[in-house]
Amino acid sequence: MIQTDRYTASLEGDYVVFLIGMRLNHLWKVHKWWPVAQAMPRMVKELQEKPELGFLHAESWGGRTTIMVQYWRSMEQLLAYAKARDSAHLPAWQAFNKAAENDGSVGIWHETYAIKPGQYENVYTNMPPFGLGCAGRLQPATGERKSAADRLRATVRNFDSG
Repeated sequence: MIQTDRYTASLEGDYVVFLIGMRLNHLWKVHKWWPVAQAMPRMVKELQEKPELGFLHAESWGGRTTIMVQYWRSMEQLLAYAKARDSAHLPAWQAFNKAAENDGSVGIWHETYAIKPGQYENVYTNMPPFGLGCAGRLQPATGERKSAADRLRATVRNFDSG
């Protein structure tokens, strides 16, 4: 549902933003990139079914270069999932390394950011709940949250007082 007012989102405490994706370098090598593309939905489903792993939310976009933005409760939980022998990630990573890592047909990438209170701000207007607004809590971007600078200060103030 589109929310026409201005909103901002917050998430209590520290959290992690994990950007991950792939790039189709040789579109005709479907047999190389299709297994990579199919692995992520399995992992997200697994993570959604096990909230104790620390996964909070994800949004994704497709194209020749894909991107998924994930929100995690902590860096430790993200890294633990990546290394867990009983998770969907490790077999997918091993399959990629065996099939496509050095042939150039499909590229994979990720970036990881540890976020602390007071180091982020956001605003959403004419949007459905999105991104951090789904991982955390949406609230009106008014009063002490009207400007970007106000939102940064409010994030620190709310964390310190809680």
